[in-house]
This record gives sequence, C-alpha cells and structure tokens, in this order.
Amino acid sequence: MKRSRIWLSVAAGAALVLAACGTAQQTTDATGGDDGNGGNGGEPASVSLQLQWAPQAQFAGYFAAQELGYYEDENLDVTIIPGGPDVIPQQAGSAPDGPEFTISWVPKVLEAREQGSDLVNIAQVFQRSGTVEVSWADSGITSPEDWEGKRVGAWGFGNEFEVVAAARQAGLEPGEDFEMVTQNFDMVAFLNREIDAAEAMTYNEYAQVLEAENPETGELYQPEDMNVIDYNEVGTAMLQDAIFARASWLAEEGNEDIAERFLRASFRGWIHCRENPDDCVGYTTAAGSTLGDGHQRWMMNEINPLIWPSPDGIGVMDESLWQQTVDISLDSEIIAEEPPDDAYRTDLAEAALEGIEEDTTGEGFTKGEVEVTPGGE
Repeated sequence: MKRSRIWLSVAAGAALVLAACGTAQQTTDATGGDDGNGGNGGEPASVSLQLQWAPQAQFAGYFAAQELGYYEDENLDVTIIPGGPDVIPQQAGSAPDGPEFTISWVPKVLEAREQGSDLVNIAQVFQRSGTVEVSWADSGITSPEDWEGKRVGAWGFGNEFEVVAAARQAGLEPGEDFEMVTQNFDMVAFLNREIDAAEAMTYNEYAQVLEAENPETGELYQPEDMNVIDYNEVGTAMLQDAIFARASWLAEEGNEDIAERFLRASFRGWIHCRENPDDCVGYTTAAGSTLGDGHQRWMMNEINPLIWPSPDGIGVMDESLWQQTVDISLDSEIIAEEPPDDAYRTDLAEAALEGIEEDTTGEGFTKGEVEVTPGGE
C-alpha cells in the first residue's frame, strides 16, 4: 500500500521556472518566477498543459480554471496546448523541454515509463473509463466472446489497450481469432457497416452515432439500435485522464509548490463544471472547439460522471483502480514489469484539496439529461 508523502515546506526563495514546449503549437519560451509561498506575490510562474486531444469538453475543467481566473489566483500563467491525431501527449510530456503538465491515460504512460519516461501521475481526475465498444443490435455481438470471426475496430496510439485486454480475457487473440481494424477517430466505418464493432467514448463517438440519421427511418439513431459493451462492466476498464508531471521537473526547487497550486486551480475548474455544465460548454467553445453546441453539451454531461463522485476527493488515486489497471496492463503484455511505487503520488493532490472550500467529492452528484441534436449542432 502506498503512503501519501506530505512535504510540509517548500523553498522560501524565488525559484526560476523555465517552461518550454517542443510542440508545433507553442514555439516560444516563457519564464516566470515563483516565490514559493502559494503564489501570493512575485511574478507568476509560467507553465504549460498538454491536452490529450483537441479542445473539447473532455478538458472543460482546465478551460474553466483559465476563464474564471483560478490559475491567476494561484499566481500561475498557464498555456494550454491542444492535442490531436498527430500528438502523442505522453511523448510530448516526457521531453526534457516539454510541458510541465500532461493529460494522458494511465496505461499509455505506464508503457512510456518502461521506455524511459519519468512521468509521474500526480492527480487521477477520471475515476472511471469512458471507453465502450459499439455494435449494431442485429450483429449478435453482446460480449467480447462474440468478436470471434468479426471485424472489430480499435484506435491506435495506446487507445486500443482495453479492447485487447477484453479480447484476451475472453480467450481471443487479435489478428488470429478476429480481425482488429485500425479505426479512424470517427464512426464513419461503423455507420457504413465496414466493421462489425467500433471503439467509442461515451462522451464523443457514441454520441456521433446517435446524432446521425438512420437512412431506413429518416430519424436519428436510437440507443436501442446498438449493443454497447462497457469495459467497466467487463472488468477490463483502465484509468484514463490523469495529470502527469516529470519527476525530474518536480525535483527542482519550488516546482512541487507550483504543481500543488496548478492542481488546486484545476480541481476548482472541474468543481465549477460539475455545478455549472452550461458555463463550461461555453468555455470550451471559447477555447477553440469546432464541435457543435449540442455535441459539447452531451460530452460535458458524460464527462462529469467519469469524475464524480470522487470518494477520496477529486484527483486522489484509488489504489484498487490503479492496481486493476496495472494487472490488466501486465496480463495484456502492455508492460513487462510492475511499475515502481513512485509511478504515482497522492500528496500533491491531497495538499491541493486542503485549500478548496467547495465540495471536493461530489458525493451527491447525479447525472443530468441532454437532448441529442442532429449532427451535434
């Protein structure tokens, strides 16, 4: 059992922070000082956050923290760097001159750590997996065992791990017992029935199907038109969106304090999105999302239940969920060895929570209802 390491003091002198990102989206270096006293005075510390994907409500909490001045309250100047199909966040975040903070999925980073990355999970934001496998109701596919002899879609770049794990748990080997098709980050192949099953996120691709017109009825597709395999129910769900930072960066004087302040502001952003989802849809649009308003509202409504409730407080790792992710990663040969104890830490998140007056667990959270709109508009 890992123990939380609470570091009770940080340097009182100013710490110079060099924040540079080697991605195409940001080409200039930003430098800011930190006085080590929780951001009360001195020049703001300039840091960058690498998103896992393009701006969308999946990251609304960070946009909210930016728009509502929560980062500024912590004396931080935060640059949010979009991701996309050509960006592998765990690689960008592992670079010595990369962003200070990175959003990625846990198994992807575990794999990267075995290749030399020193990324550390400092806040586990998503408590549940949002990945499902969707098939048509007439396909006869209701469980991974039914994939045998089928064409099963899955994304690459580490997004396929839950699919592979579910297949092997069912006694099937991709490429031997069924064809695993590298799926584009959309549902076109599924809608055209070019594949029998498609990987989808509850908050994105699943909605894309519901927002499409059924050519046989002239109406939008309905949930009953599809079978959905939920990896949380199958038992192969893995931890997804978390905040990572390089151990080497955290070891530099003053940077743990910066990380704590960044987490506090980000958590407050997510709390605001829990209580004010419509606001956060607006912040997401302002951040550059090209998705329709209806789609963003669906996404925000699906993202919140992946975070809330957070029984130990938002961002604090659940040891059992970590171990499940590790065990599946080992069984699926994603990683070869058990990760070391320092692959994650909870002390920074716990310290950040102590400075938040709002409800940090969302114990009474209930999911709302959102109307599906044609094309997500």
